[in-house]
Amino acid sequence: MTIKTGDKIPSCSLHTMGEKGPVGITTDDIFNGKKVVLFAVPGAFTPGCSMTHLPGYVVNADKIKAKGVDTIVCMAVNDAFVMGAWGKAQNAEELLMLADGNGEFTAALGLEMDGSGFGLGRRSQRFAMIVDNGTVTHLNVEAGPGVDVSSAETMLALL
Repeated sequence: MTIKTGDKIPSCSLHTMGEKGPVGITTDDIFNGKKVVLFAVPGAFTPGCSMTHLPGYVVNADKIKAKGVDTIVCMAVNDAFVMGAWGKAQNAEELLMLADGNGEFTAALGLEMDGSGFGLGRRSQRFAMIVDNGTVTHLNVEAGPGVDVSSAETMLALL
């Protein structure tokens, strides 16, 4: 079942890249008591994700945070090493680059996609959500290829 507006974020463990390697982080750490914009991409370093999706959030990070957002999260079904390297390559210091390495959080959200036809395996659909103290207030899932309803500009307009 796909998560929807009004639902609580499921409890899961994920990873981010620290100075000495991957660091565990829970959804409670990320969302409880905070306003968060989370956007998910099918894969780090892929063309649409690297040329459009992530750069939009990097450029608009200050505007998004000025609307009361505590954390902007970029998530992919990739490992913490890849997410850390991608964040550095994209100058995404203002964002939390979140690795859902096994896809468990993506599956718990009900937002998986099968990218096997492209050699990607199980990945996340492209989506964005606004979460206030652990509750989803907006969820925008892309219906097809491209970046539209999950873009930084779209989410900024919803804040």
